[in-house]
Amino acid sequence: MNKAGFFLMASVSILTAGGKMGGSEIVEYCGYKDCIKLENKSVKLVLSGACGGRVLEYSLNGKNAIYLDREQDGWTYVPGKDKINPGGGRLDIGPERIVPKHLDLWIGKWTAEITGQFSASLTSAQDKETGVQLIRNFNLAPDSSILTVTQTIRNISDKTVSYCHWSRTLAPPDGICIVPLTPDSHYPEKYIMYKGNTIDFRPKDENILVKDDSIIIKACPEYSKLGFDSSSGWLAYMVPNDILFIKKFPVYPDRVYNEITGMTVCIYYHKKFCELEPIGPKEIIKPGQSASFTEIWQLENFPFPGNANTIDIVKVKTLLK
Repeated sequence: MNKAGFFLMASVSILTAGGKMGGSEIVEYCGYKDCIKLENKSVKLVLSGACGGRVLEYSLNGKNAIYLDREQDGWTYVPGKDKINPGGGRLDIGPERIVPKHLDLWIGKWTAEITGQFSASLTSAQDKETGVQLIRNFNLAPDSSILTVTQTIRNISDKTVSYCHWSRTLAPPDGICIVPLTPDSHYPEKYIMYKGNTIDFRPKDENILVKDDSIIIKACPEYSKLGFDSSSGWLAYMVPNDILFIKKFPVYPDRVYNEITGMTVCIYYHKKFCELEPIGPKEIIKPGQSASFTEIWQLENFPFPGNANTIDIVKVKTLLK
């Protein structure tokens, strides 16, 4: 264990088919030492545990699909001092109105470990407020953009706890988000809109379009936070740098989703970023036991459309791997 609180295995590198060195290594990034880089011929992933267990870069041919606030470079949490809402590829636990405050999990120092040529893990401290410890495992395919992200919630307390997986990944602003609809949605308009402390079940917004059994968020809506009960298990975000960011995840129609509205997906479309948030079902975890949830991330080259109304949803679906 070094002074930064990380256990770091030796870097592992291989030569890819294109002659470019790939694999895993320790790098400095955004003012943080001891970051982990996983890289293949076209994709780079950078992980950090210095301020929460986050993804700082997930890029295809140098185009990053992750939003970062560069004014936060090098920032670390000091109890009792000012706090930040960090950028990056974030994950969390919920339900958000019920889960205790958990700053050690959200912005505290995590342990980072290289576990293979294209794999790494981030592990939180044991958090007394929630009674859990979080482990995030990342596995990058050696020959594609496919990234498997698994978060495990481990109960380190002497009581049964109940939480759910909640992804909070920030993508760059001004993109176009696609969420497939569910025919038997229990939302009258197929989505809901949070308006401060109220929830609108019949929202209308000119920047939200229903097309080809999907909802397209074309630009920042009047209210940023949107909820969906989609059971399709994927969402997509068109980044203005001509990258399509896809997330796939399991949905369990027969299980309880314990967020207040029972949603499986939340999108927070802000003027500075777009937050892509798959949500997992309720997990009842006994002392010493764990529960895991896996997301599959994917990047594809995709020219950013000049008009969101012309988006070919069928073409987007053909890219799902």
